[in-house]
Amino acid sequence: MDIKRFMVATALSAVVLVGFEYFLPQQNHKTVEQQAPAPEAPPASTPVTAAAPSASDQPDPRVAIDADRVHGSLDLRGARLDDLVLKNYHETVQNGSPLVRVLEPRGQEQPNLVEVGWANVSGGHVAVPDANTLWTADHDSLTQARPVTLSWDNGQGQVFSITVAIDQNYMFSVTQKVTNHGGEPVSLYPFSRVERGYTPVETGGYLVHEGPISVIDHRLDESSYKSLRKGAVPPGNIAWTKAGQGGWAGITDKYWLAAVIPQQDSDVAGTYAYQGAGNGDKGTYDVGFTARAPLVVAAGGEASTASHVFAGAKEVPLLEKYESSLHIPDFWKAVDFGWFAFLTRPIFTVLDWLNTMLGNFGLALMAFTLLVKALFFPLATKQFHSMGKMRQLQPKIKALRERYKDDQMALNQQMIGLYKQEGVNPASGCLPMLLQIPVFWCLYKDLYVTIEMRHAPFFGWIHDLSAFDPTNLFTLFGLIPWNPSVISPMLQLGLWPIAFGLTMFAQMRLNPTPTADPAQQKMFQFMPIIFTFFMARQPSGLVIYYCWNNLLTMAQQTLIQRRMNKSTPAVPPPAKPRLPARKK
Repeated sequence: MDIKRFMVATALSAVVLVGFEYFLPQQNHKTVEQQAPAPEAPPASTPVTAAAPSASDQPDPRVAIDADRVHGSLDLRGARLDDLVLKNYHETVQNGSPLVRVLEPRGQEQPNLVEVGWANVSGGHVAVPDANTLWTADHDSLTQARPVTLSWDNGQGQVFSITVAIDQNYMFSVTQKVTNHGGEPVSLYPFSRVERGYTPVETGGYLVHEGPISVIDHRLDESSYKSLRKGAVPPGNIAWTKAGQGGWAGITDKYWLAAVIPQQDSDVAGTYAYQGAGNGDKGTYDVGFTARAPLVVAAGGEASTASHVFAGAKEVPLLEKYESSLHIPDFWKAVDFGWFAFLTRPIFTVLDWLNTMLGNFGLALMAFTLLVKALFFPLATKQFHSMGKMRQLQPKIKALRERYKDDQMALNQQMIGLYKQEGVNPASGCLPMLLQIPVFWCLYKDLYVTIEMRHAPFFGWIHDLSAFDPTNLFTLFGLIPWNPSVISPMLQLGLWPIAFGLTMFAQMRLNPTPTADPAQQKMFQFMPIIFTFFMARQPSGLVIYYCWNNLLTMAQQTLIQRRMNKSTPAVPPPAKPRLPARKK
């Protein structure tokens, strides 16, 4: 491989890795989408004020939640789903690490909860349940086999009920029903929302979206916490709204999602709102839906509406399953595959399948690299043939450069003529490298955003392929008890990044560049060191991929070179000149 092309391709990969999404146009979020029609009459209680403190100092009564993959409880005061822990996920890979909590009650350090309810139409006087309403439950626990129904009588002839069921994963089914025993019909707006009472530290930057998210009419919207704080418009403090049919909306973290999903044939208005402007980042973010037309309950009749609540891990196959079975549009987009999802998502699908077959994501990465090499093998063969011809032309090229060193235009014309005469395309050697750059980016994106990679172990000391190699040369790999990365992130250099640097150096030695001047030679000598430190802070899965890729590239080149040598007839050595006969 031409080392210059290799360096260019590697440098381009690094640029893609660090700043690719910085150069992409970001979605422009208006404060409020003016084209979105508002509900028929904006409900007075819509959306989003935080609940007042409980009227009693006693702990609120709760309904326990116990399913295959979650446990927690449902608060009977306010009928809030505000306590949920994932049974299969820990915060770190350390033994004894706490389980991940996705929902937390108000008053705690990181309040995050889901509410469903009803709001009056403009001028309506029906007593509707609020944040301090104490509901009664028909069971003391919610399980997969037994739903729970909460009830409340407003004393005016209307009885409200909420039936909650849970499946074997993270999806809750919610049915809201109103029974009207009064003599007049009543009209109410059903609503559902996710509420977050703190501003989290966003860990993904431009690589992964964290914050309010929705899909309405198959259109994805991703807003930031900052845009909600700046765009909240009194009196409802709504920062964004869009009307449509069905969809889903919620608040997403890198790996976790809390979302409300209305009945998919219902006309709803999705909203993002922020309460607490003026309190810095300590306000409340609300994302949810309100029905655009009121639910009319005839006298002596009843009416109901159905919805779903998702609170759990963003597992891609599970999201796709819900999208199919519950007809939730584009639910997979809760995972931020980015602008190039048409490529990133299929690559993840292949990796996930390989992981299922091999039982290890590191082995899946290696197997995927083999598939990529096999796919690009014909191009690689042409590449090496082209580079071989280029090496043969180096003496002629050098002669042309010396002859036309003062006339660049003439030199270019002579070079083009030489390439045409010899049937060489100098750009053909770059094509396989350019094709691999998108693969590199998609692998990095997949490793970074998908929970399937989180805490996925390899062999030895790698317990999380989505994190950097924890070993460190500057601690003599654990012999010196200190953390040099506190001084500088550059002082983190694990074994796998070192192995990457060695394979890169070996690849350079296998492909020396005879035409480089001394300055270029020195620069190339430092490239493995520079990229070793660069890769030290990248996901270890990506470093393993690149080490393996370098080894396969060298093996591939050796194989192709041997084939070329066999197919090229050997040139006989020139005959030795005969010496004249000696005179006697």
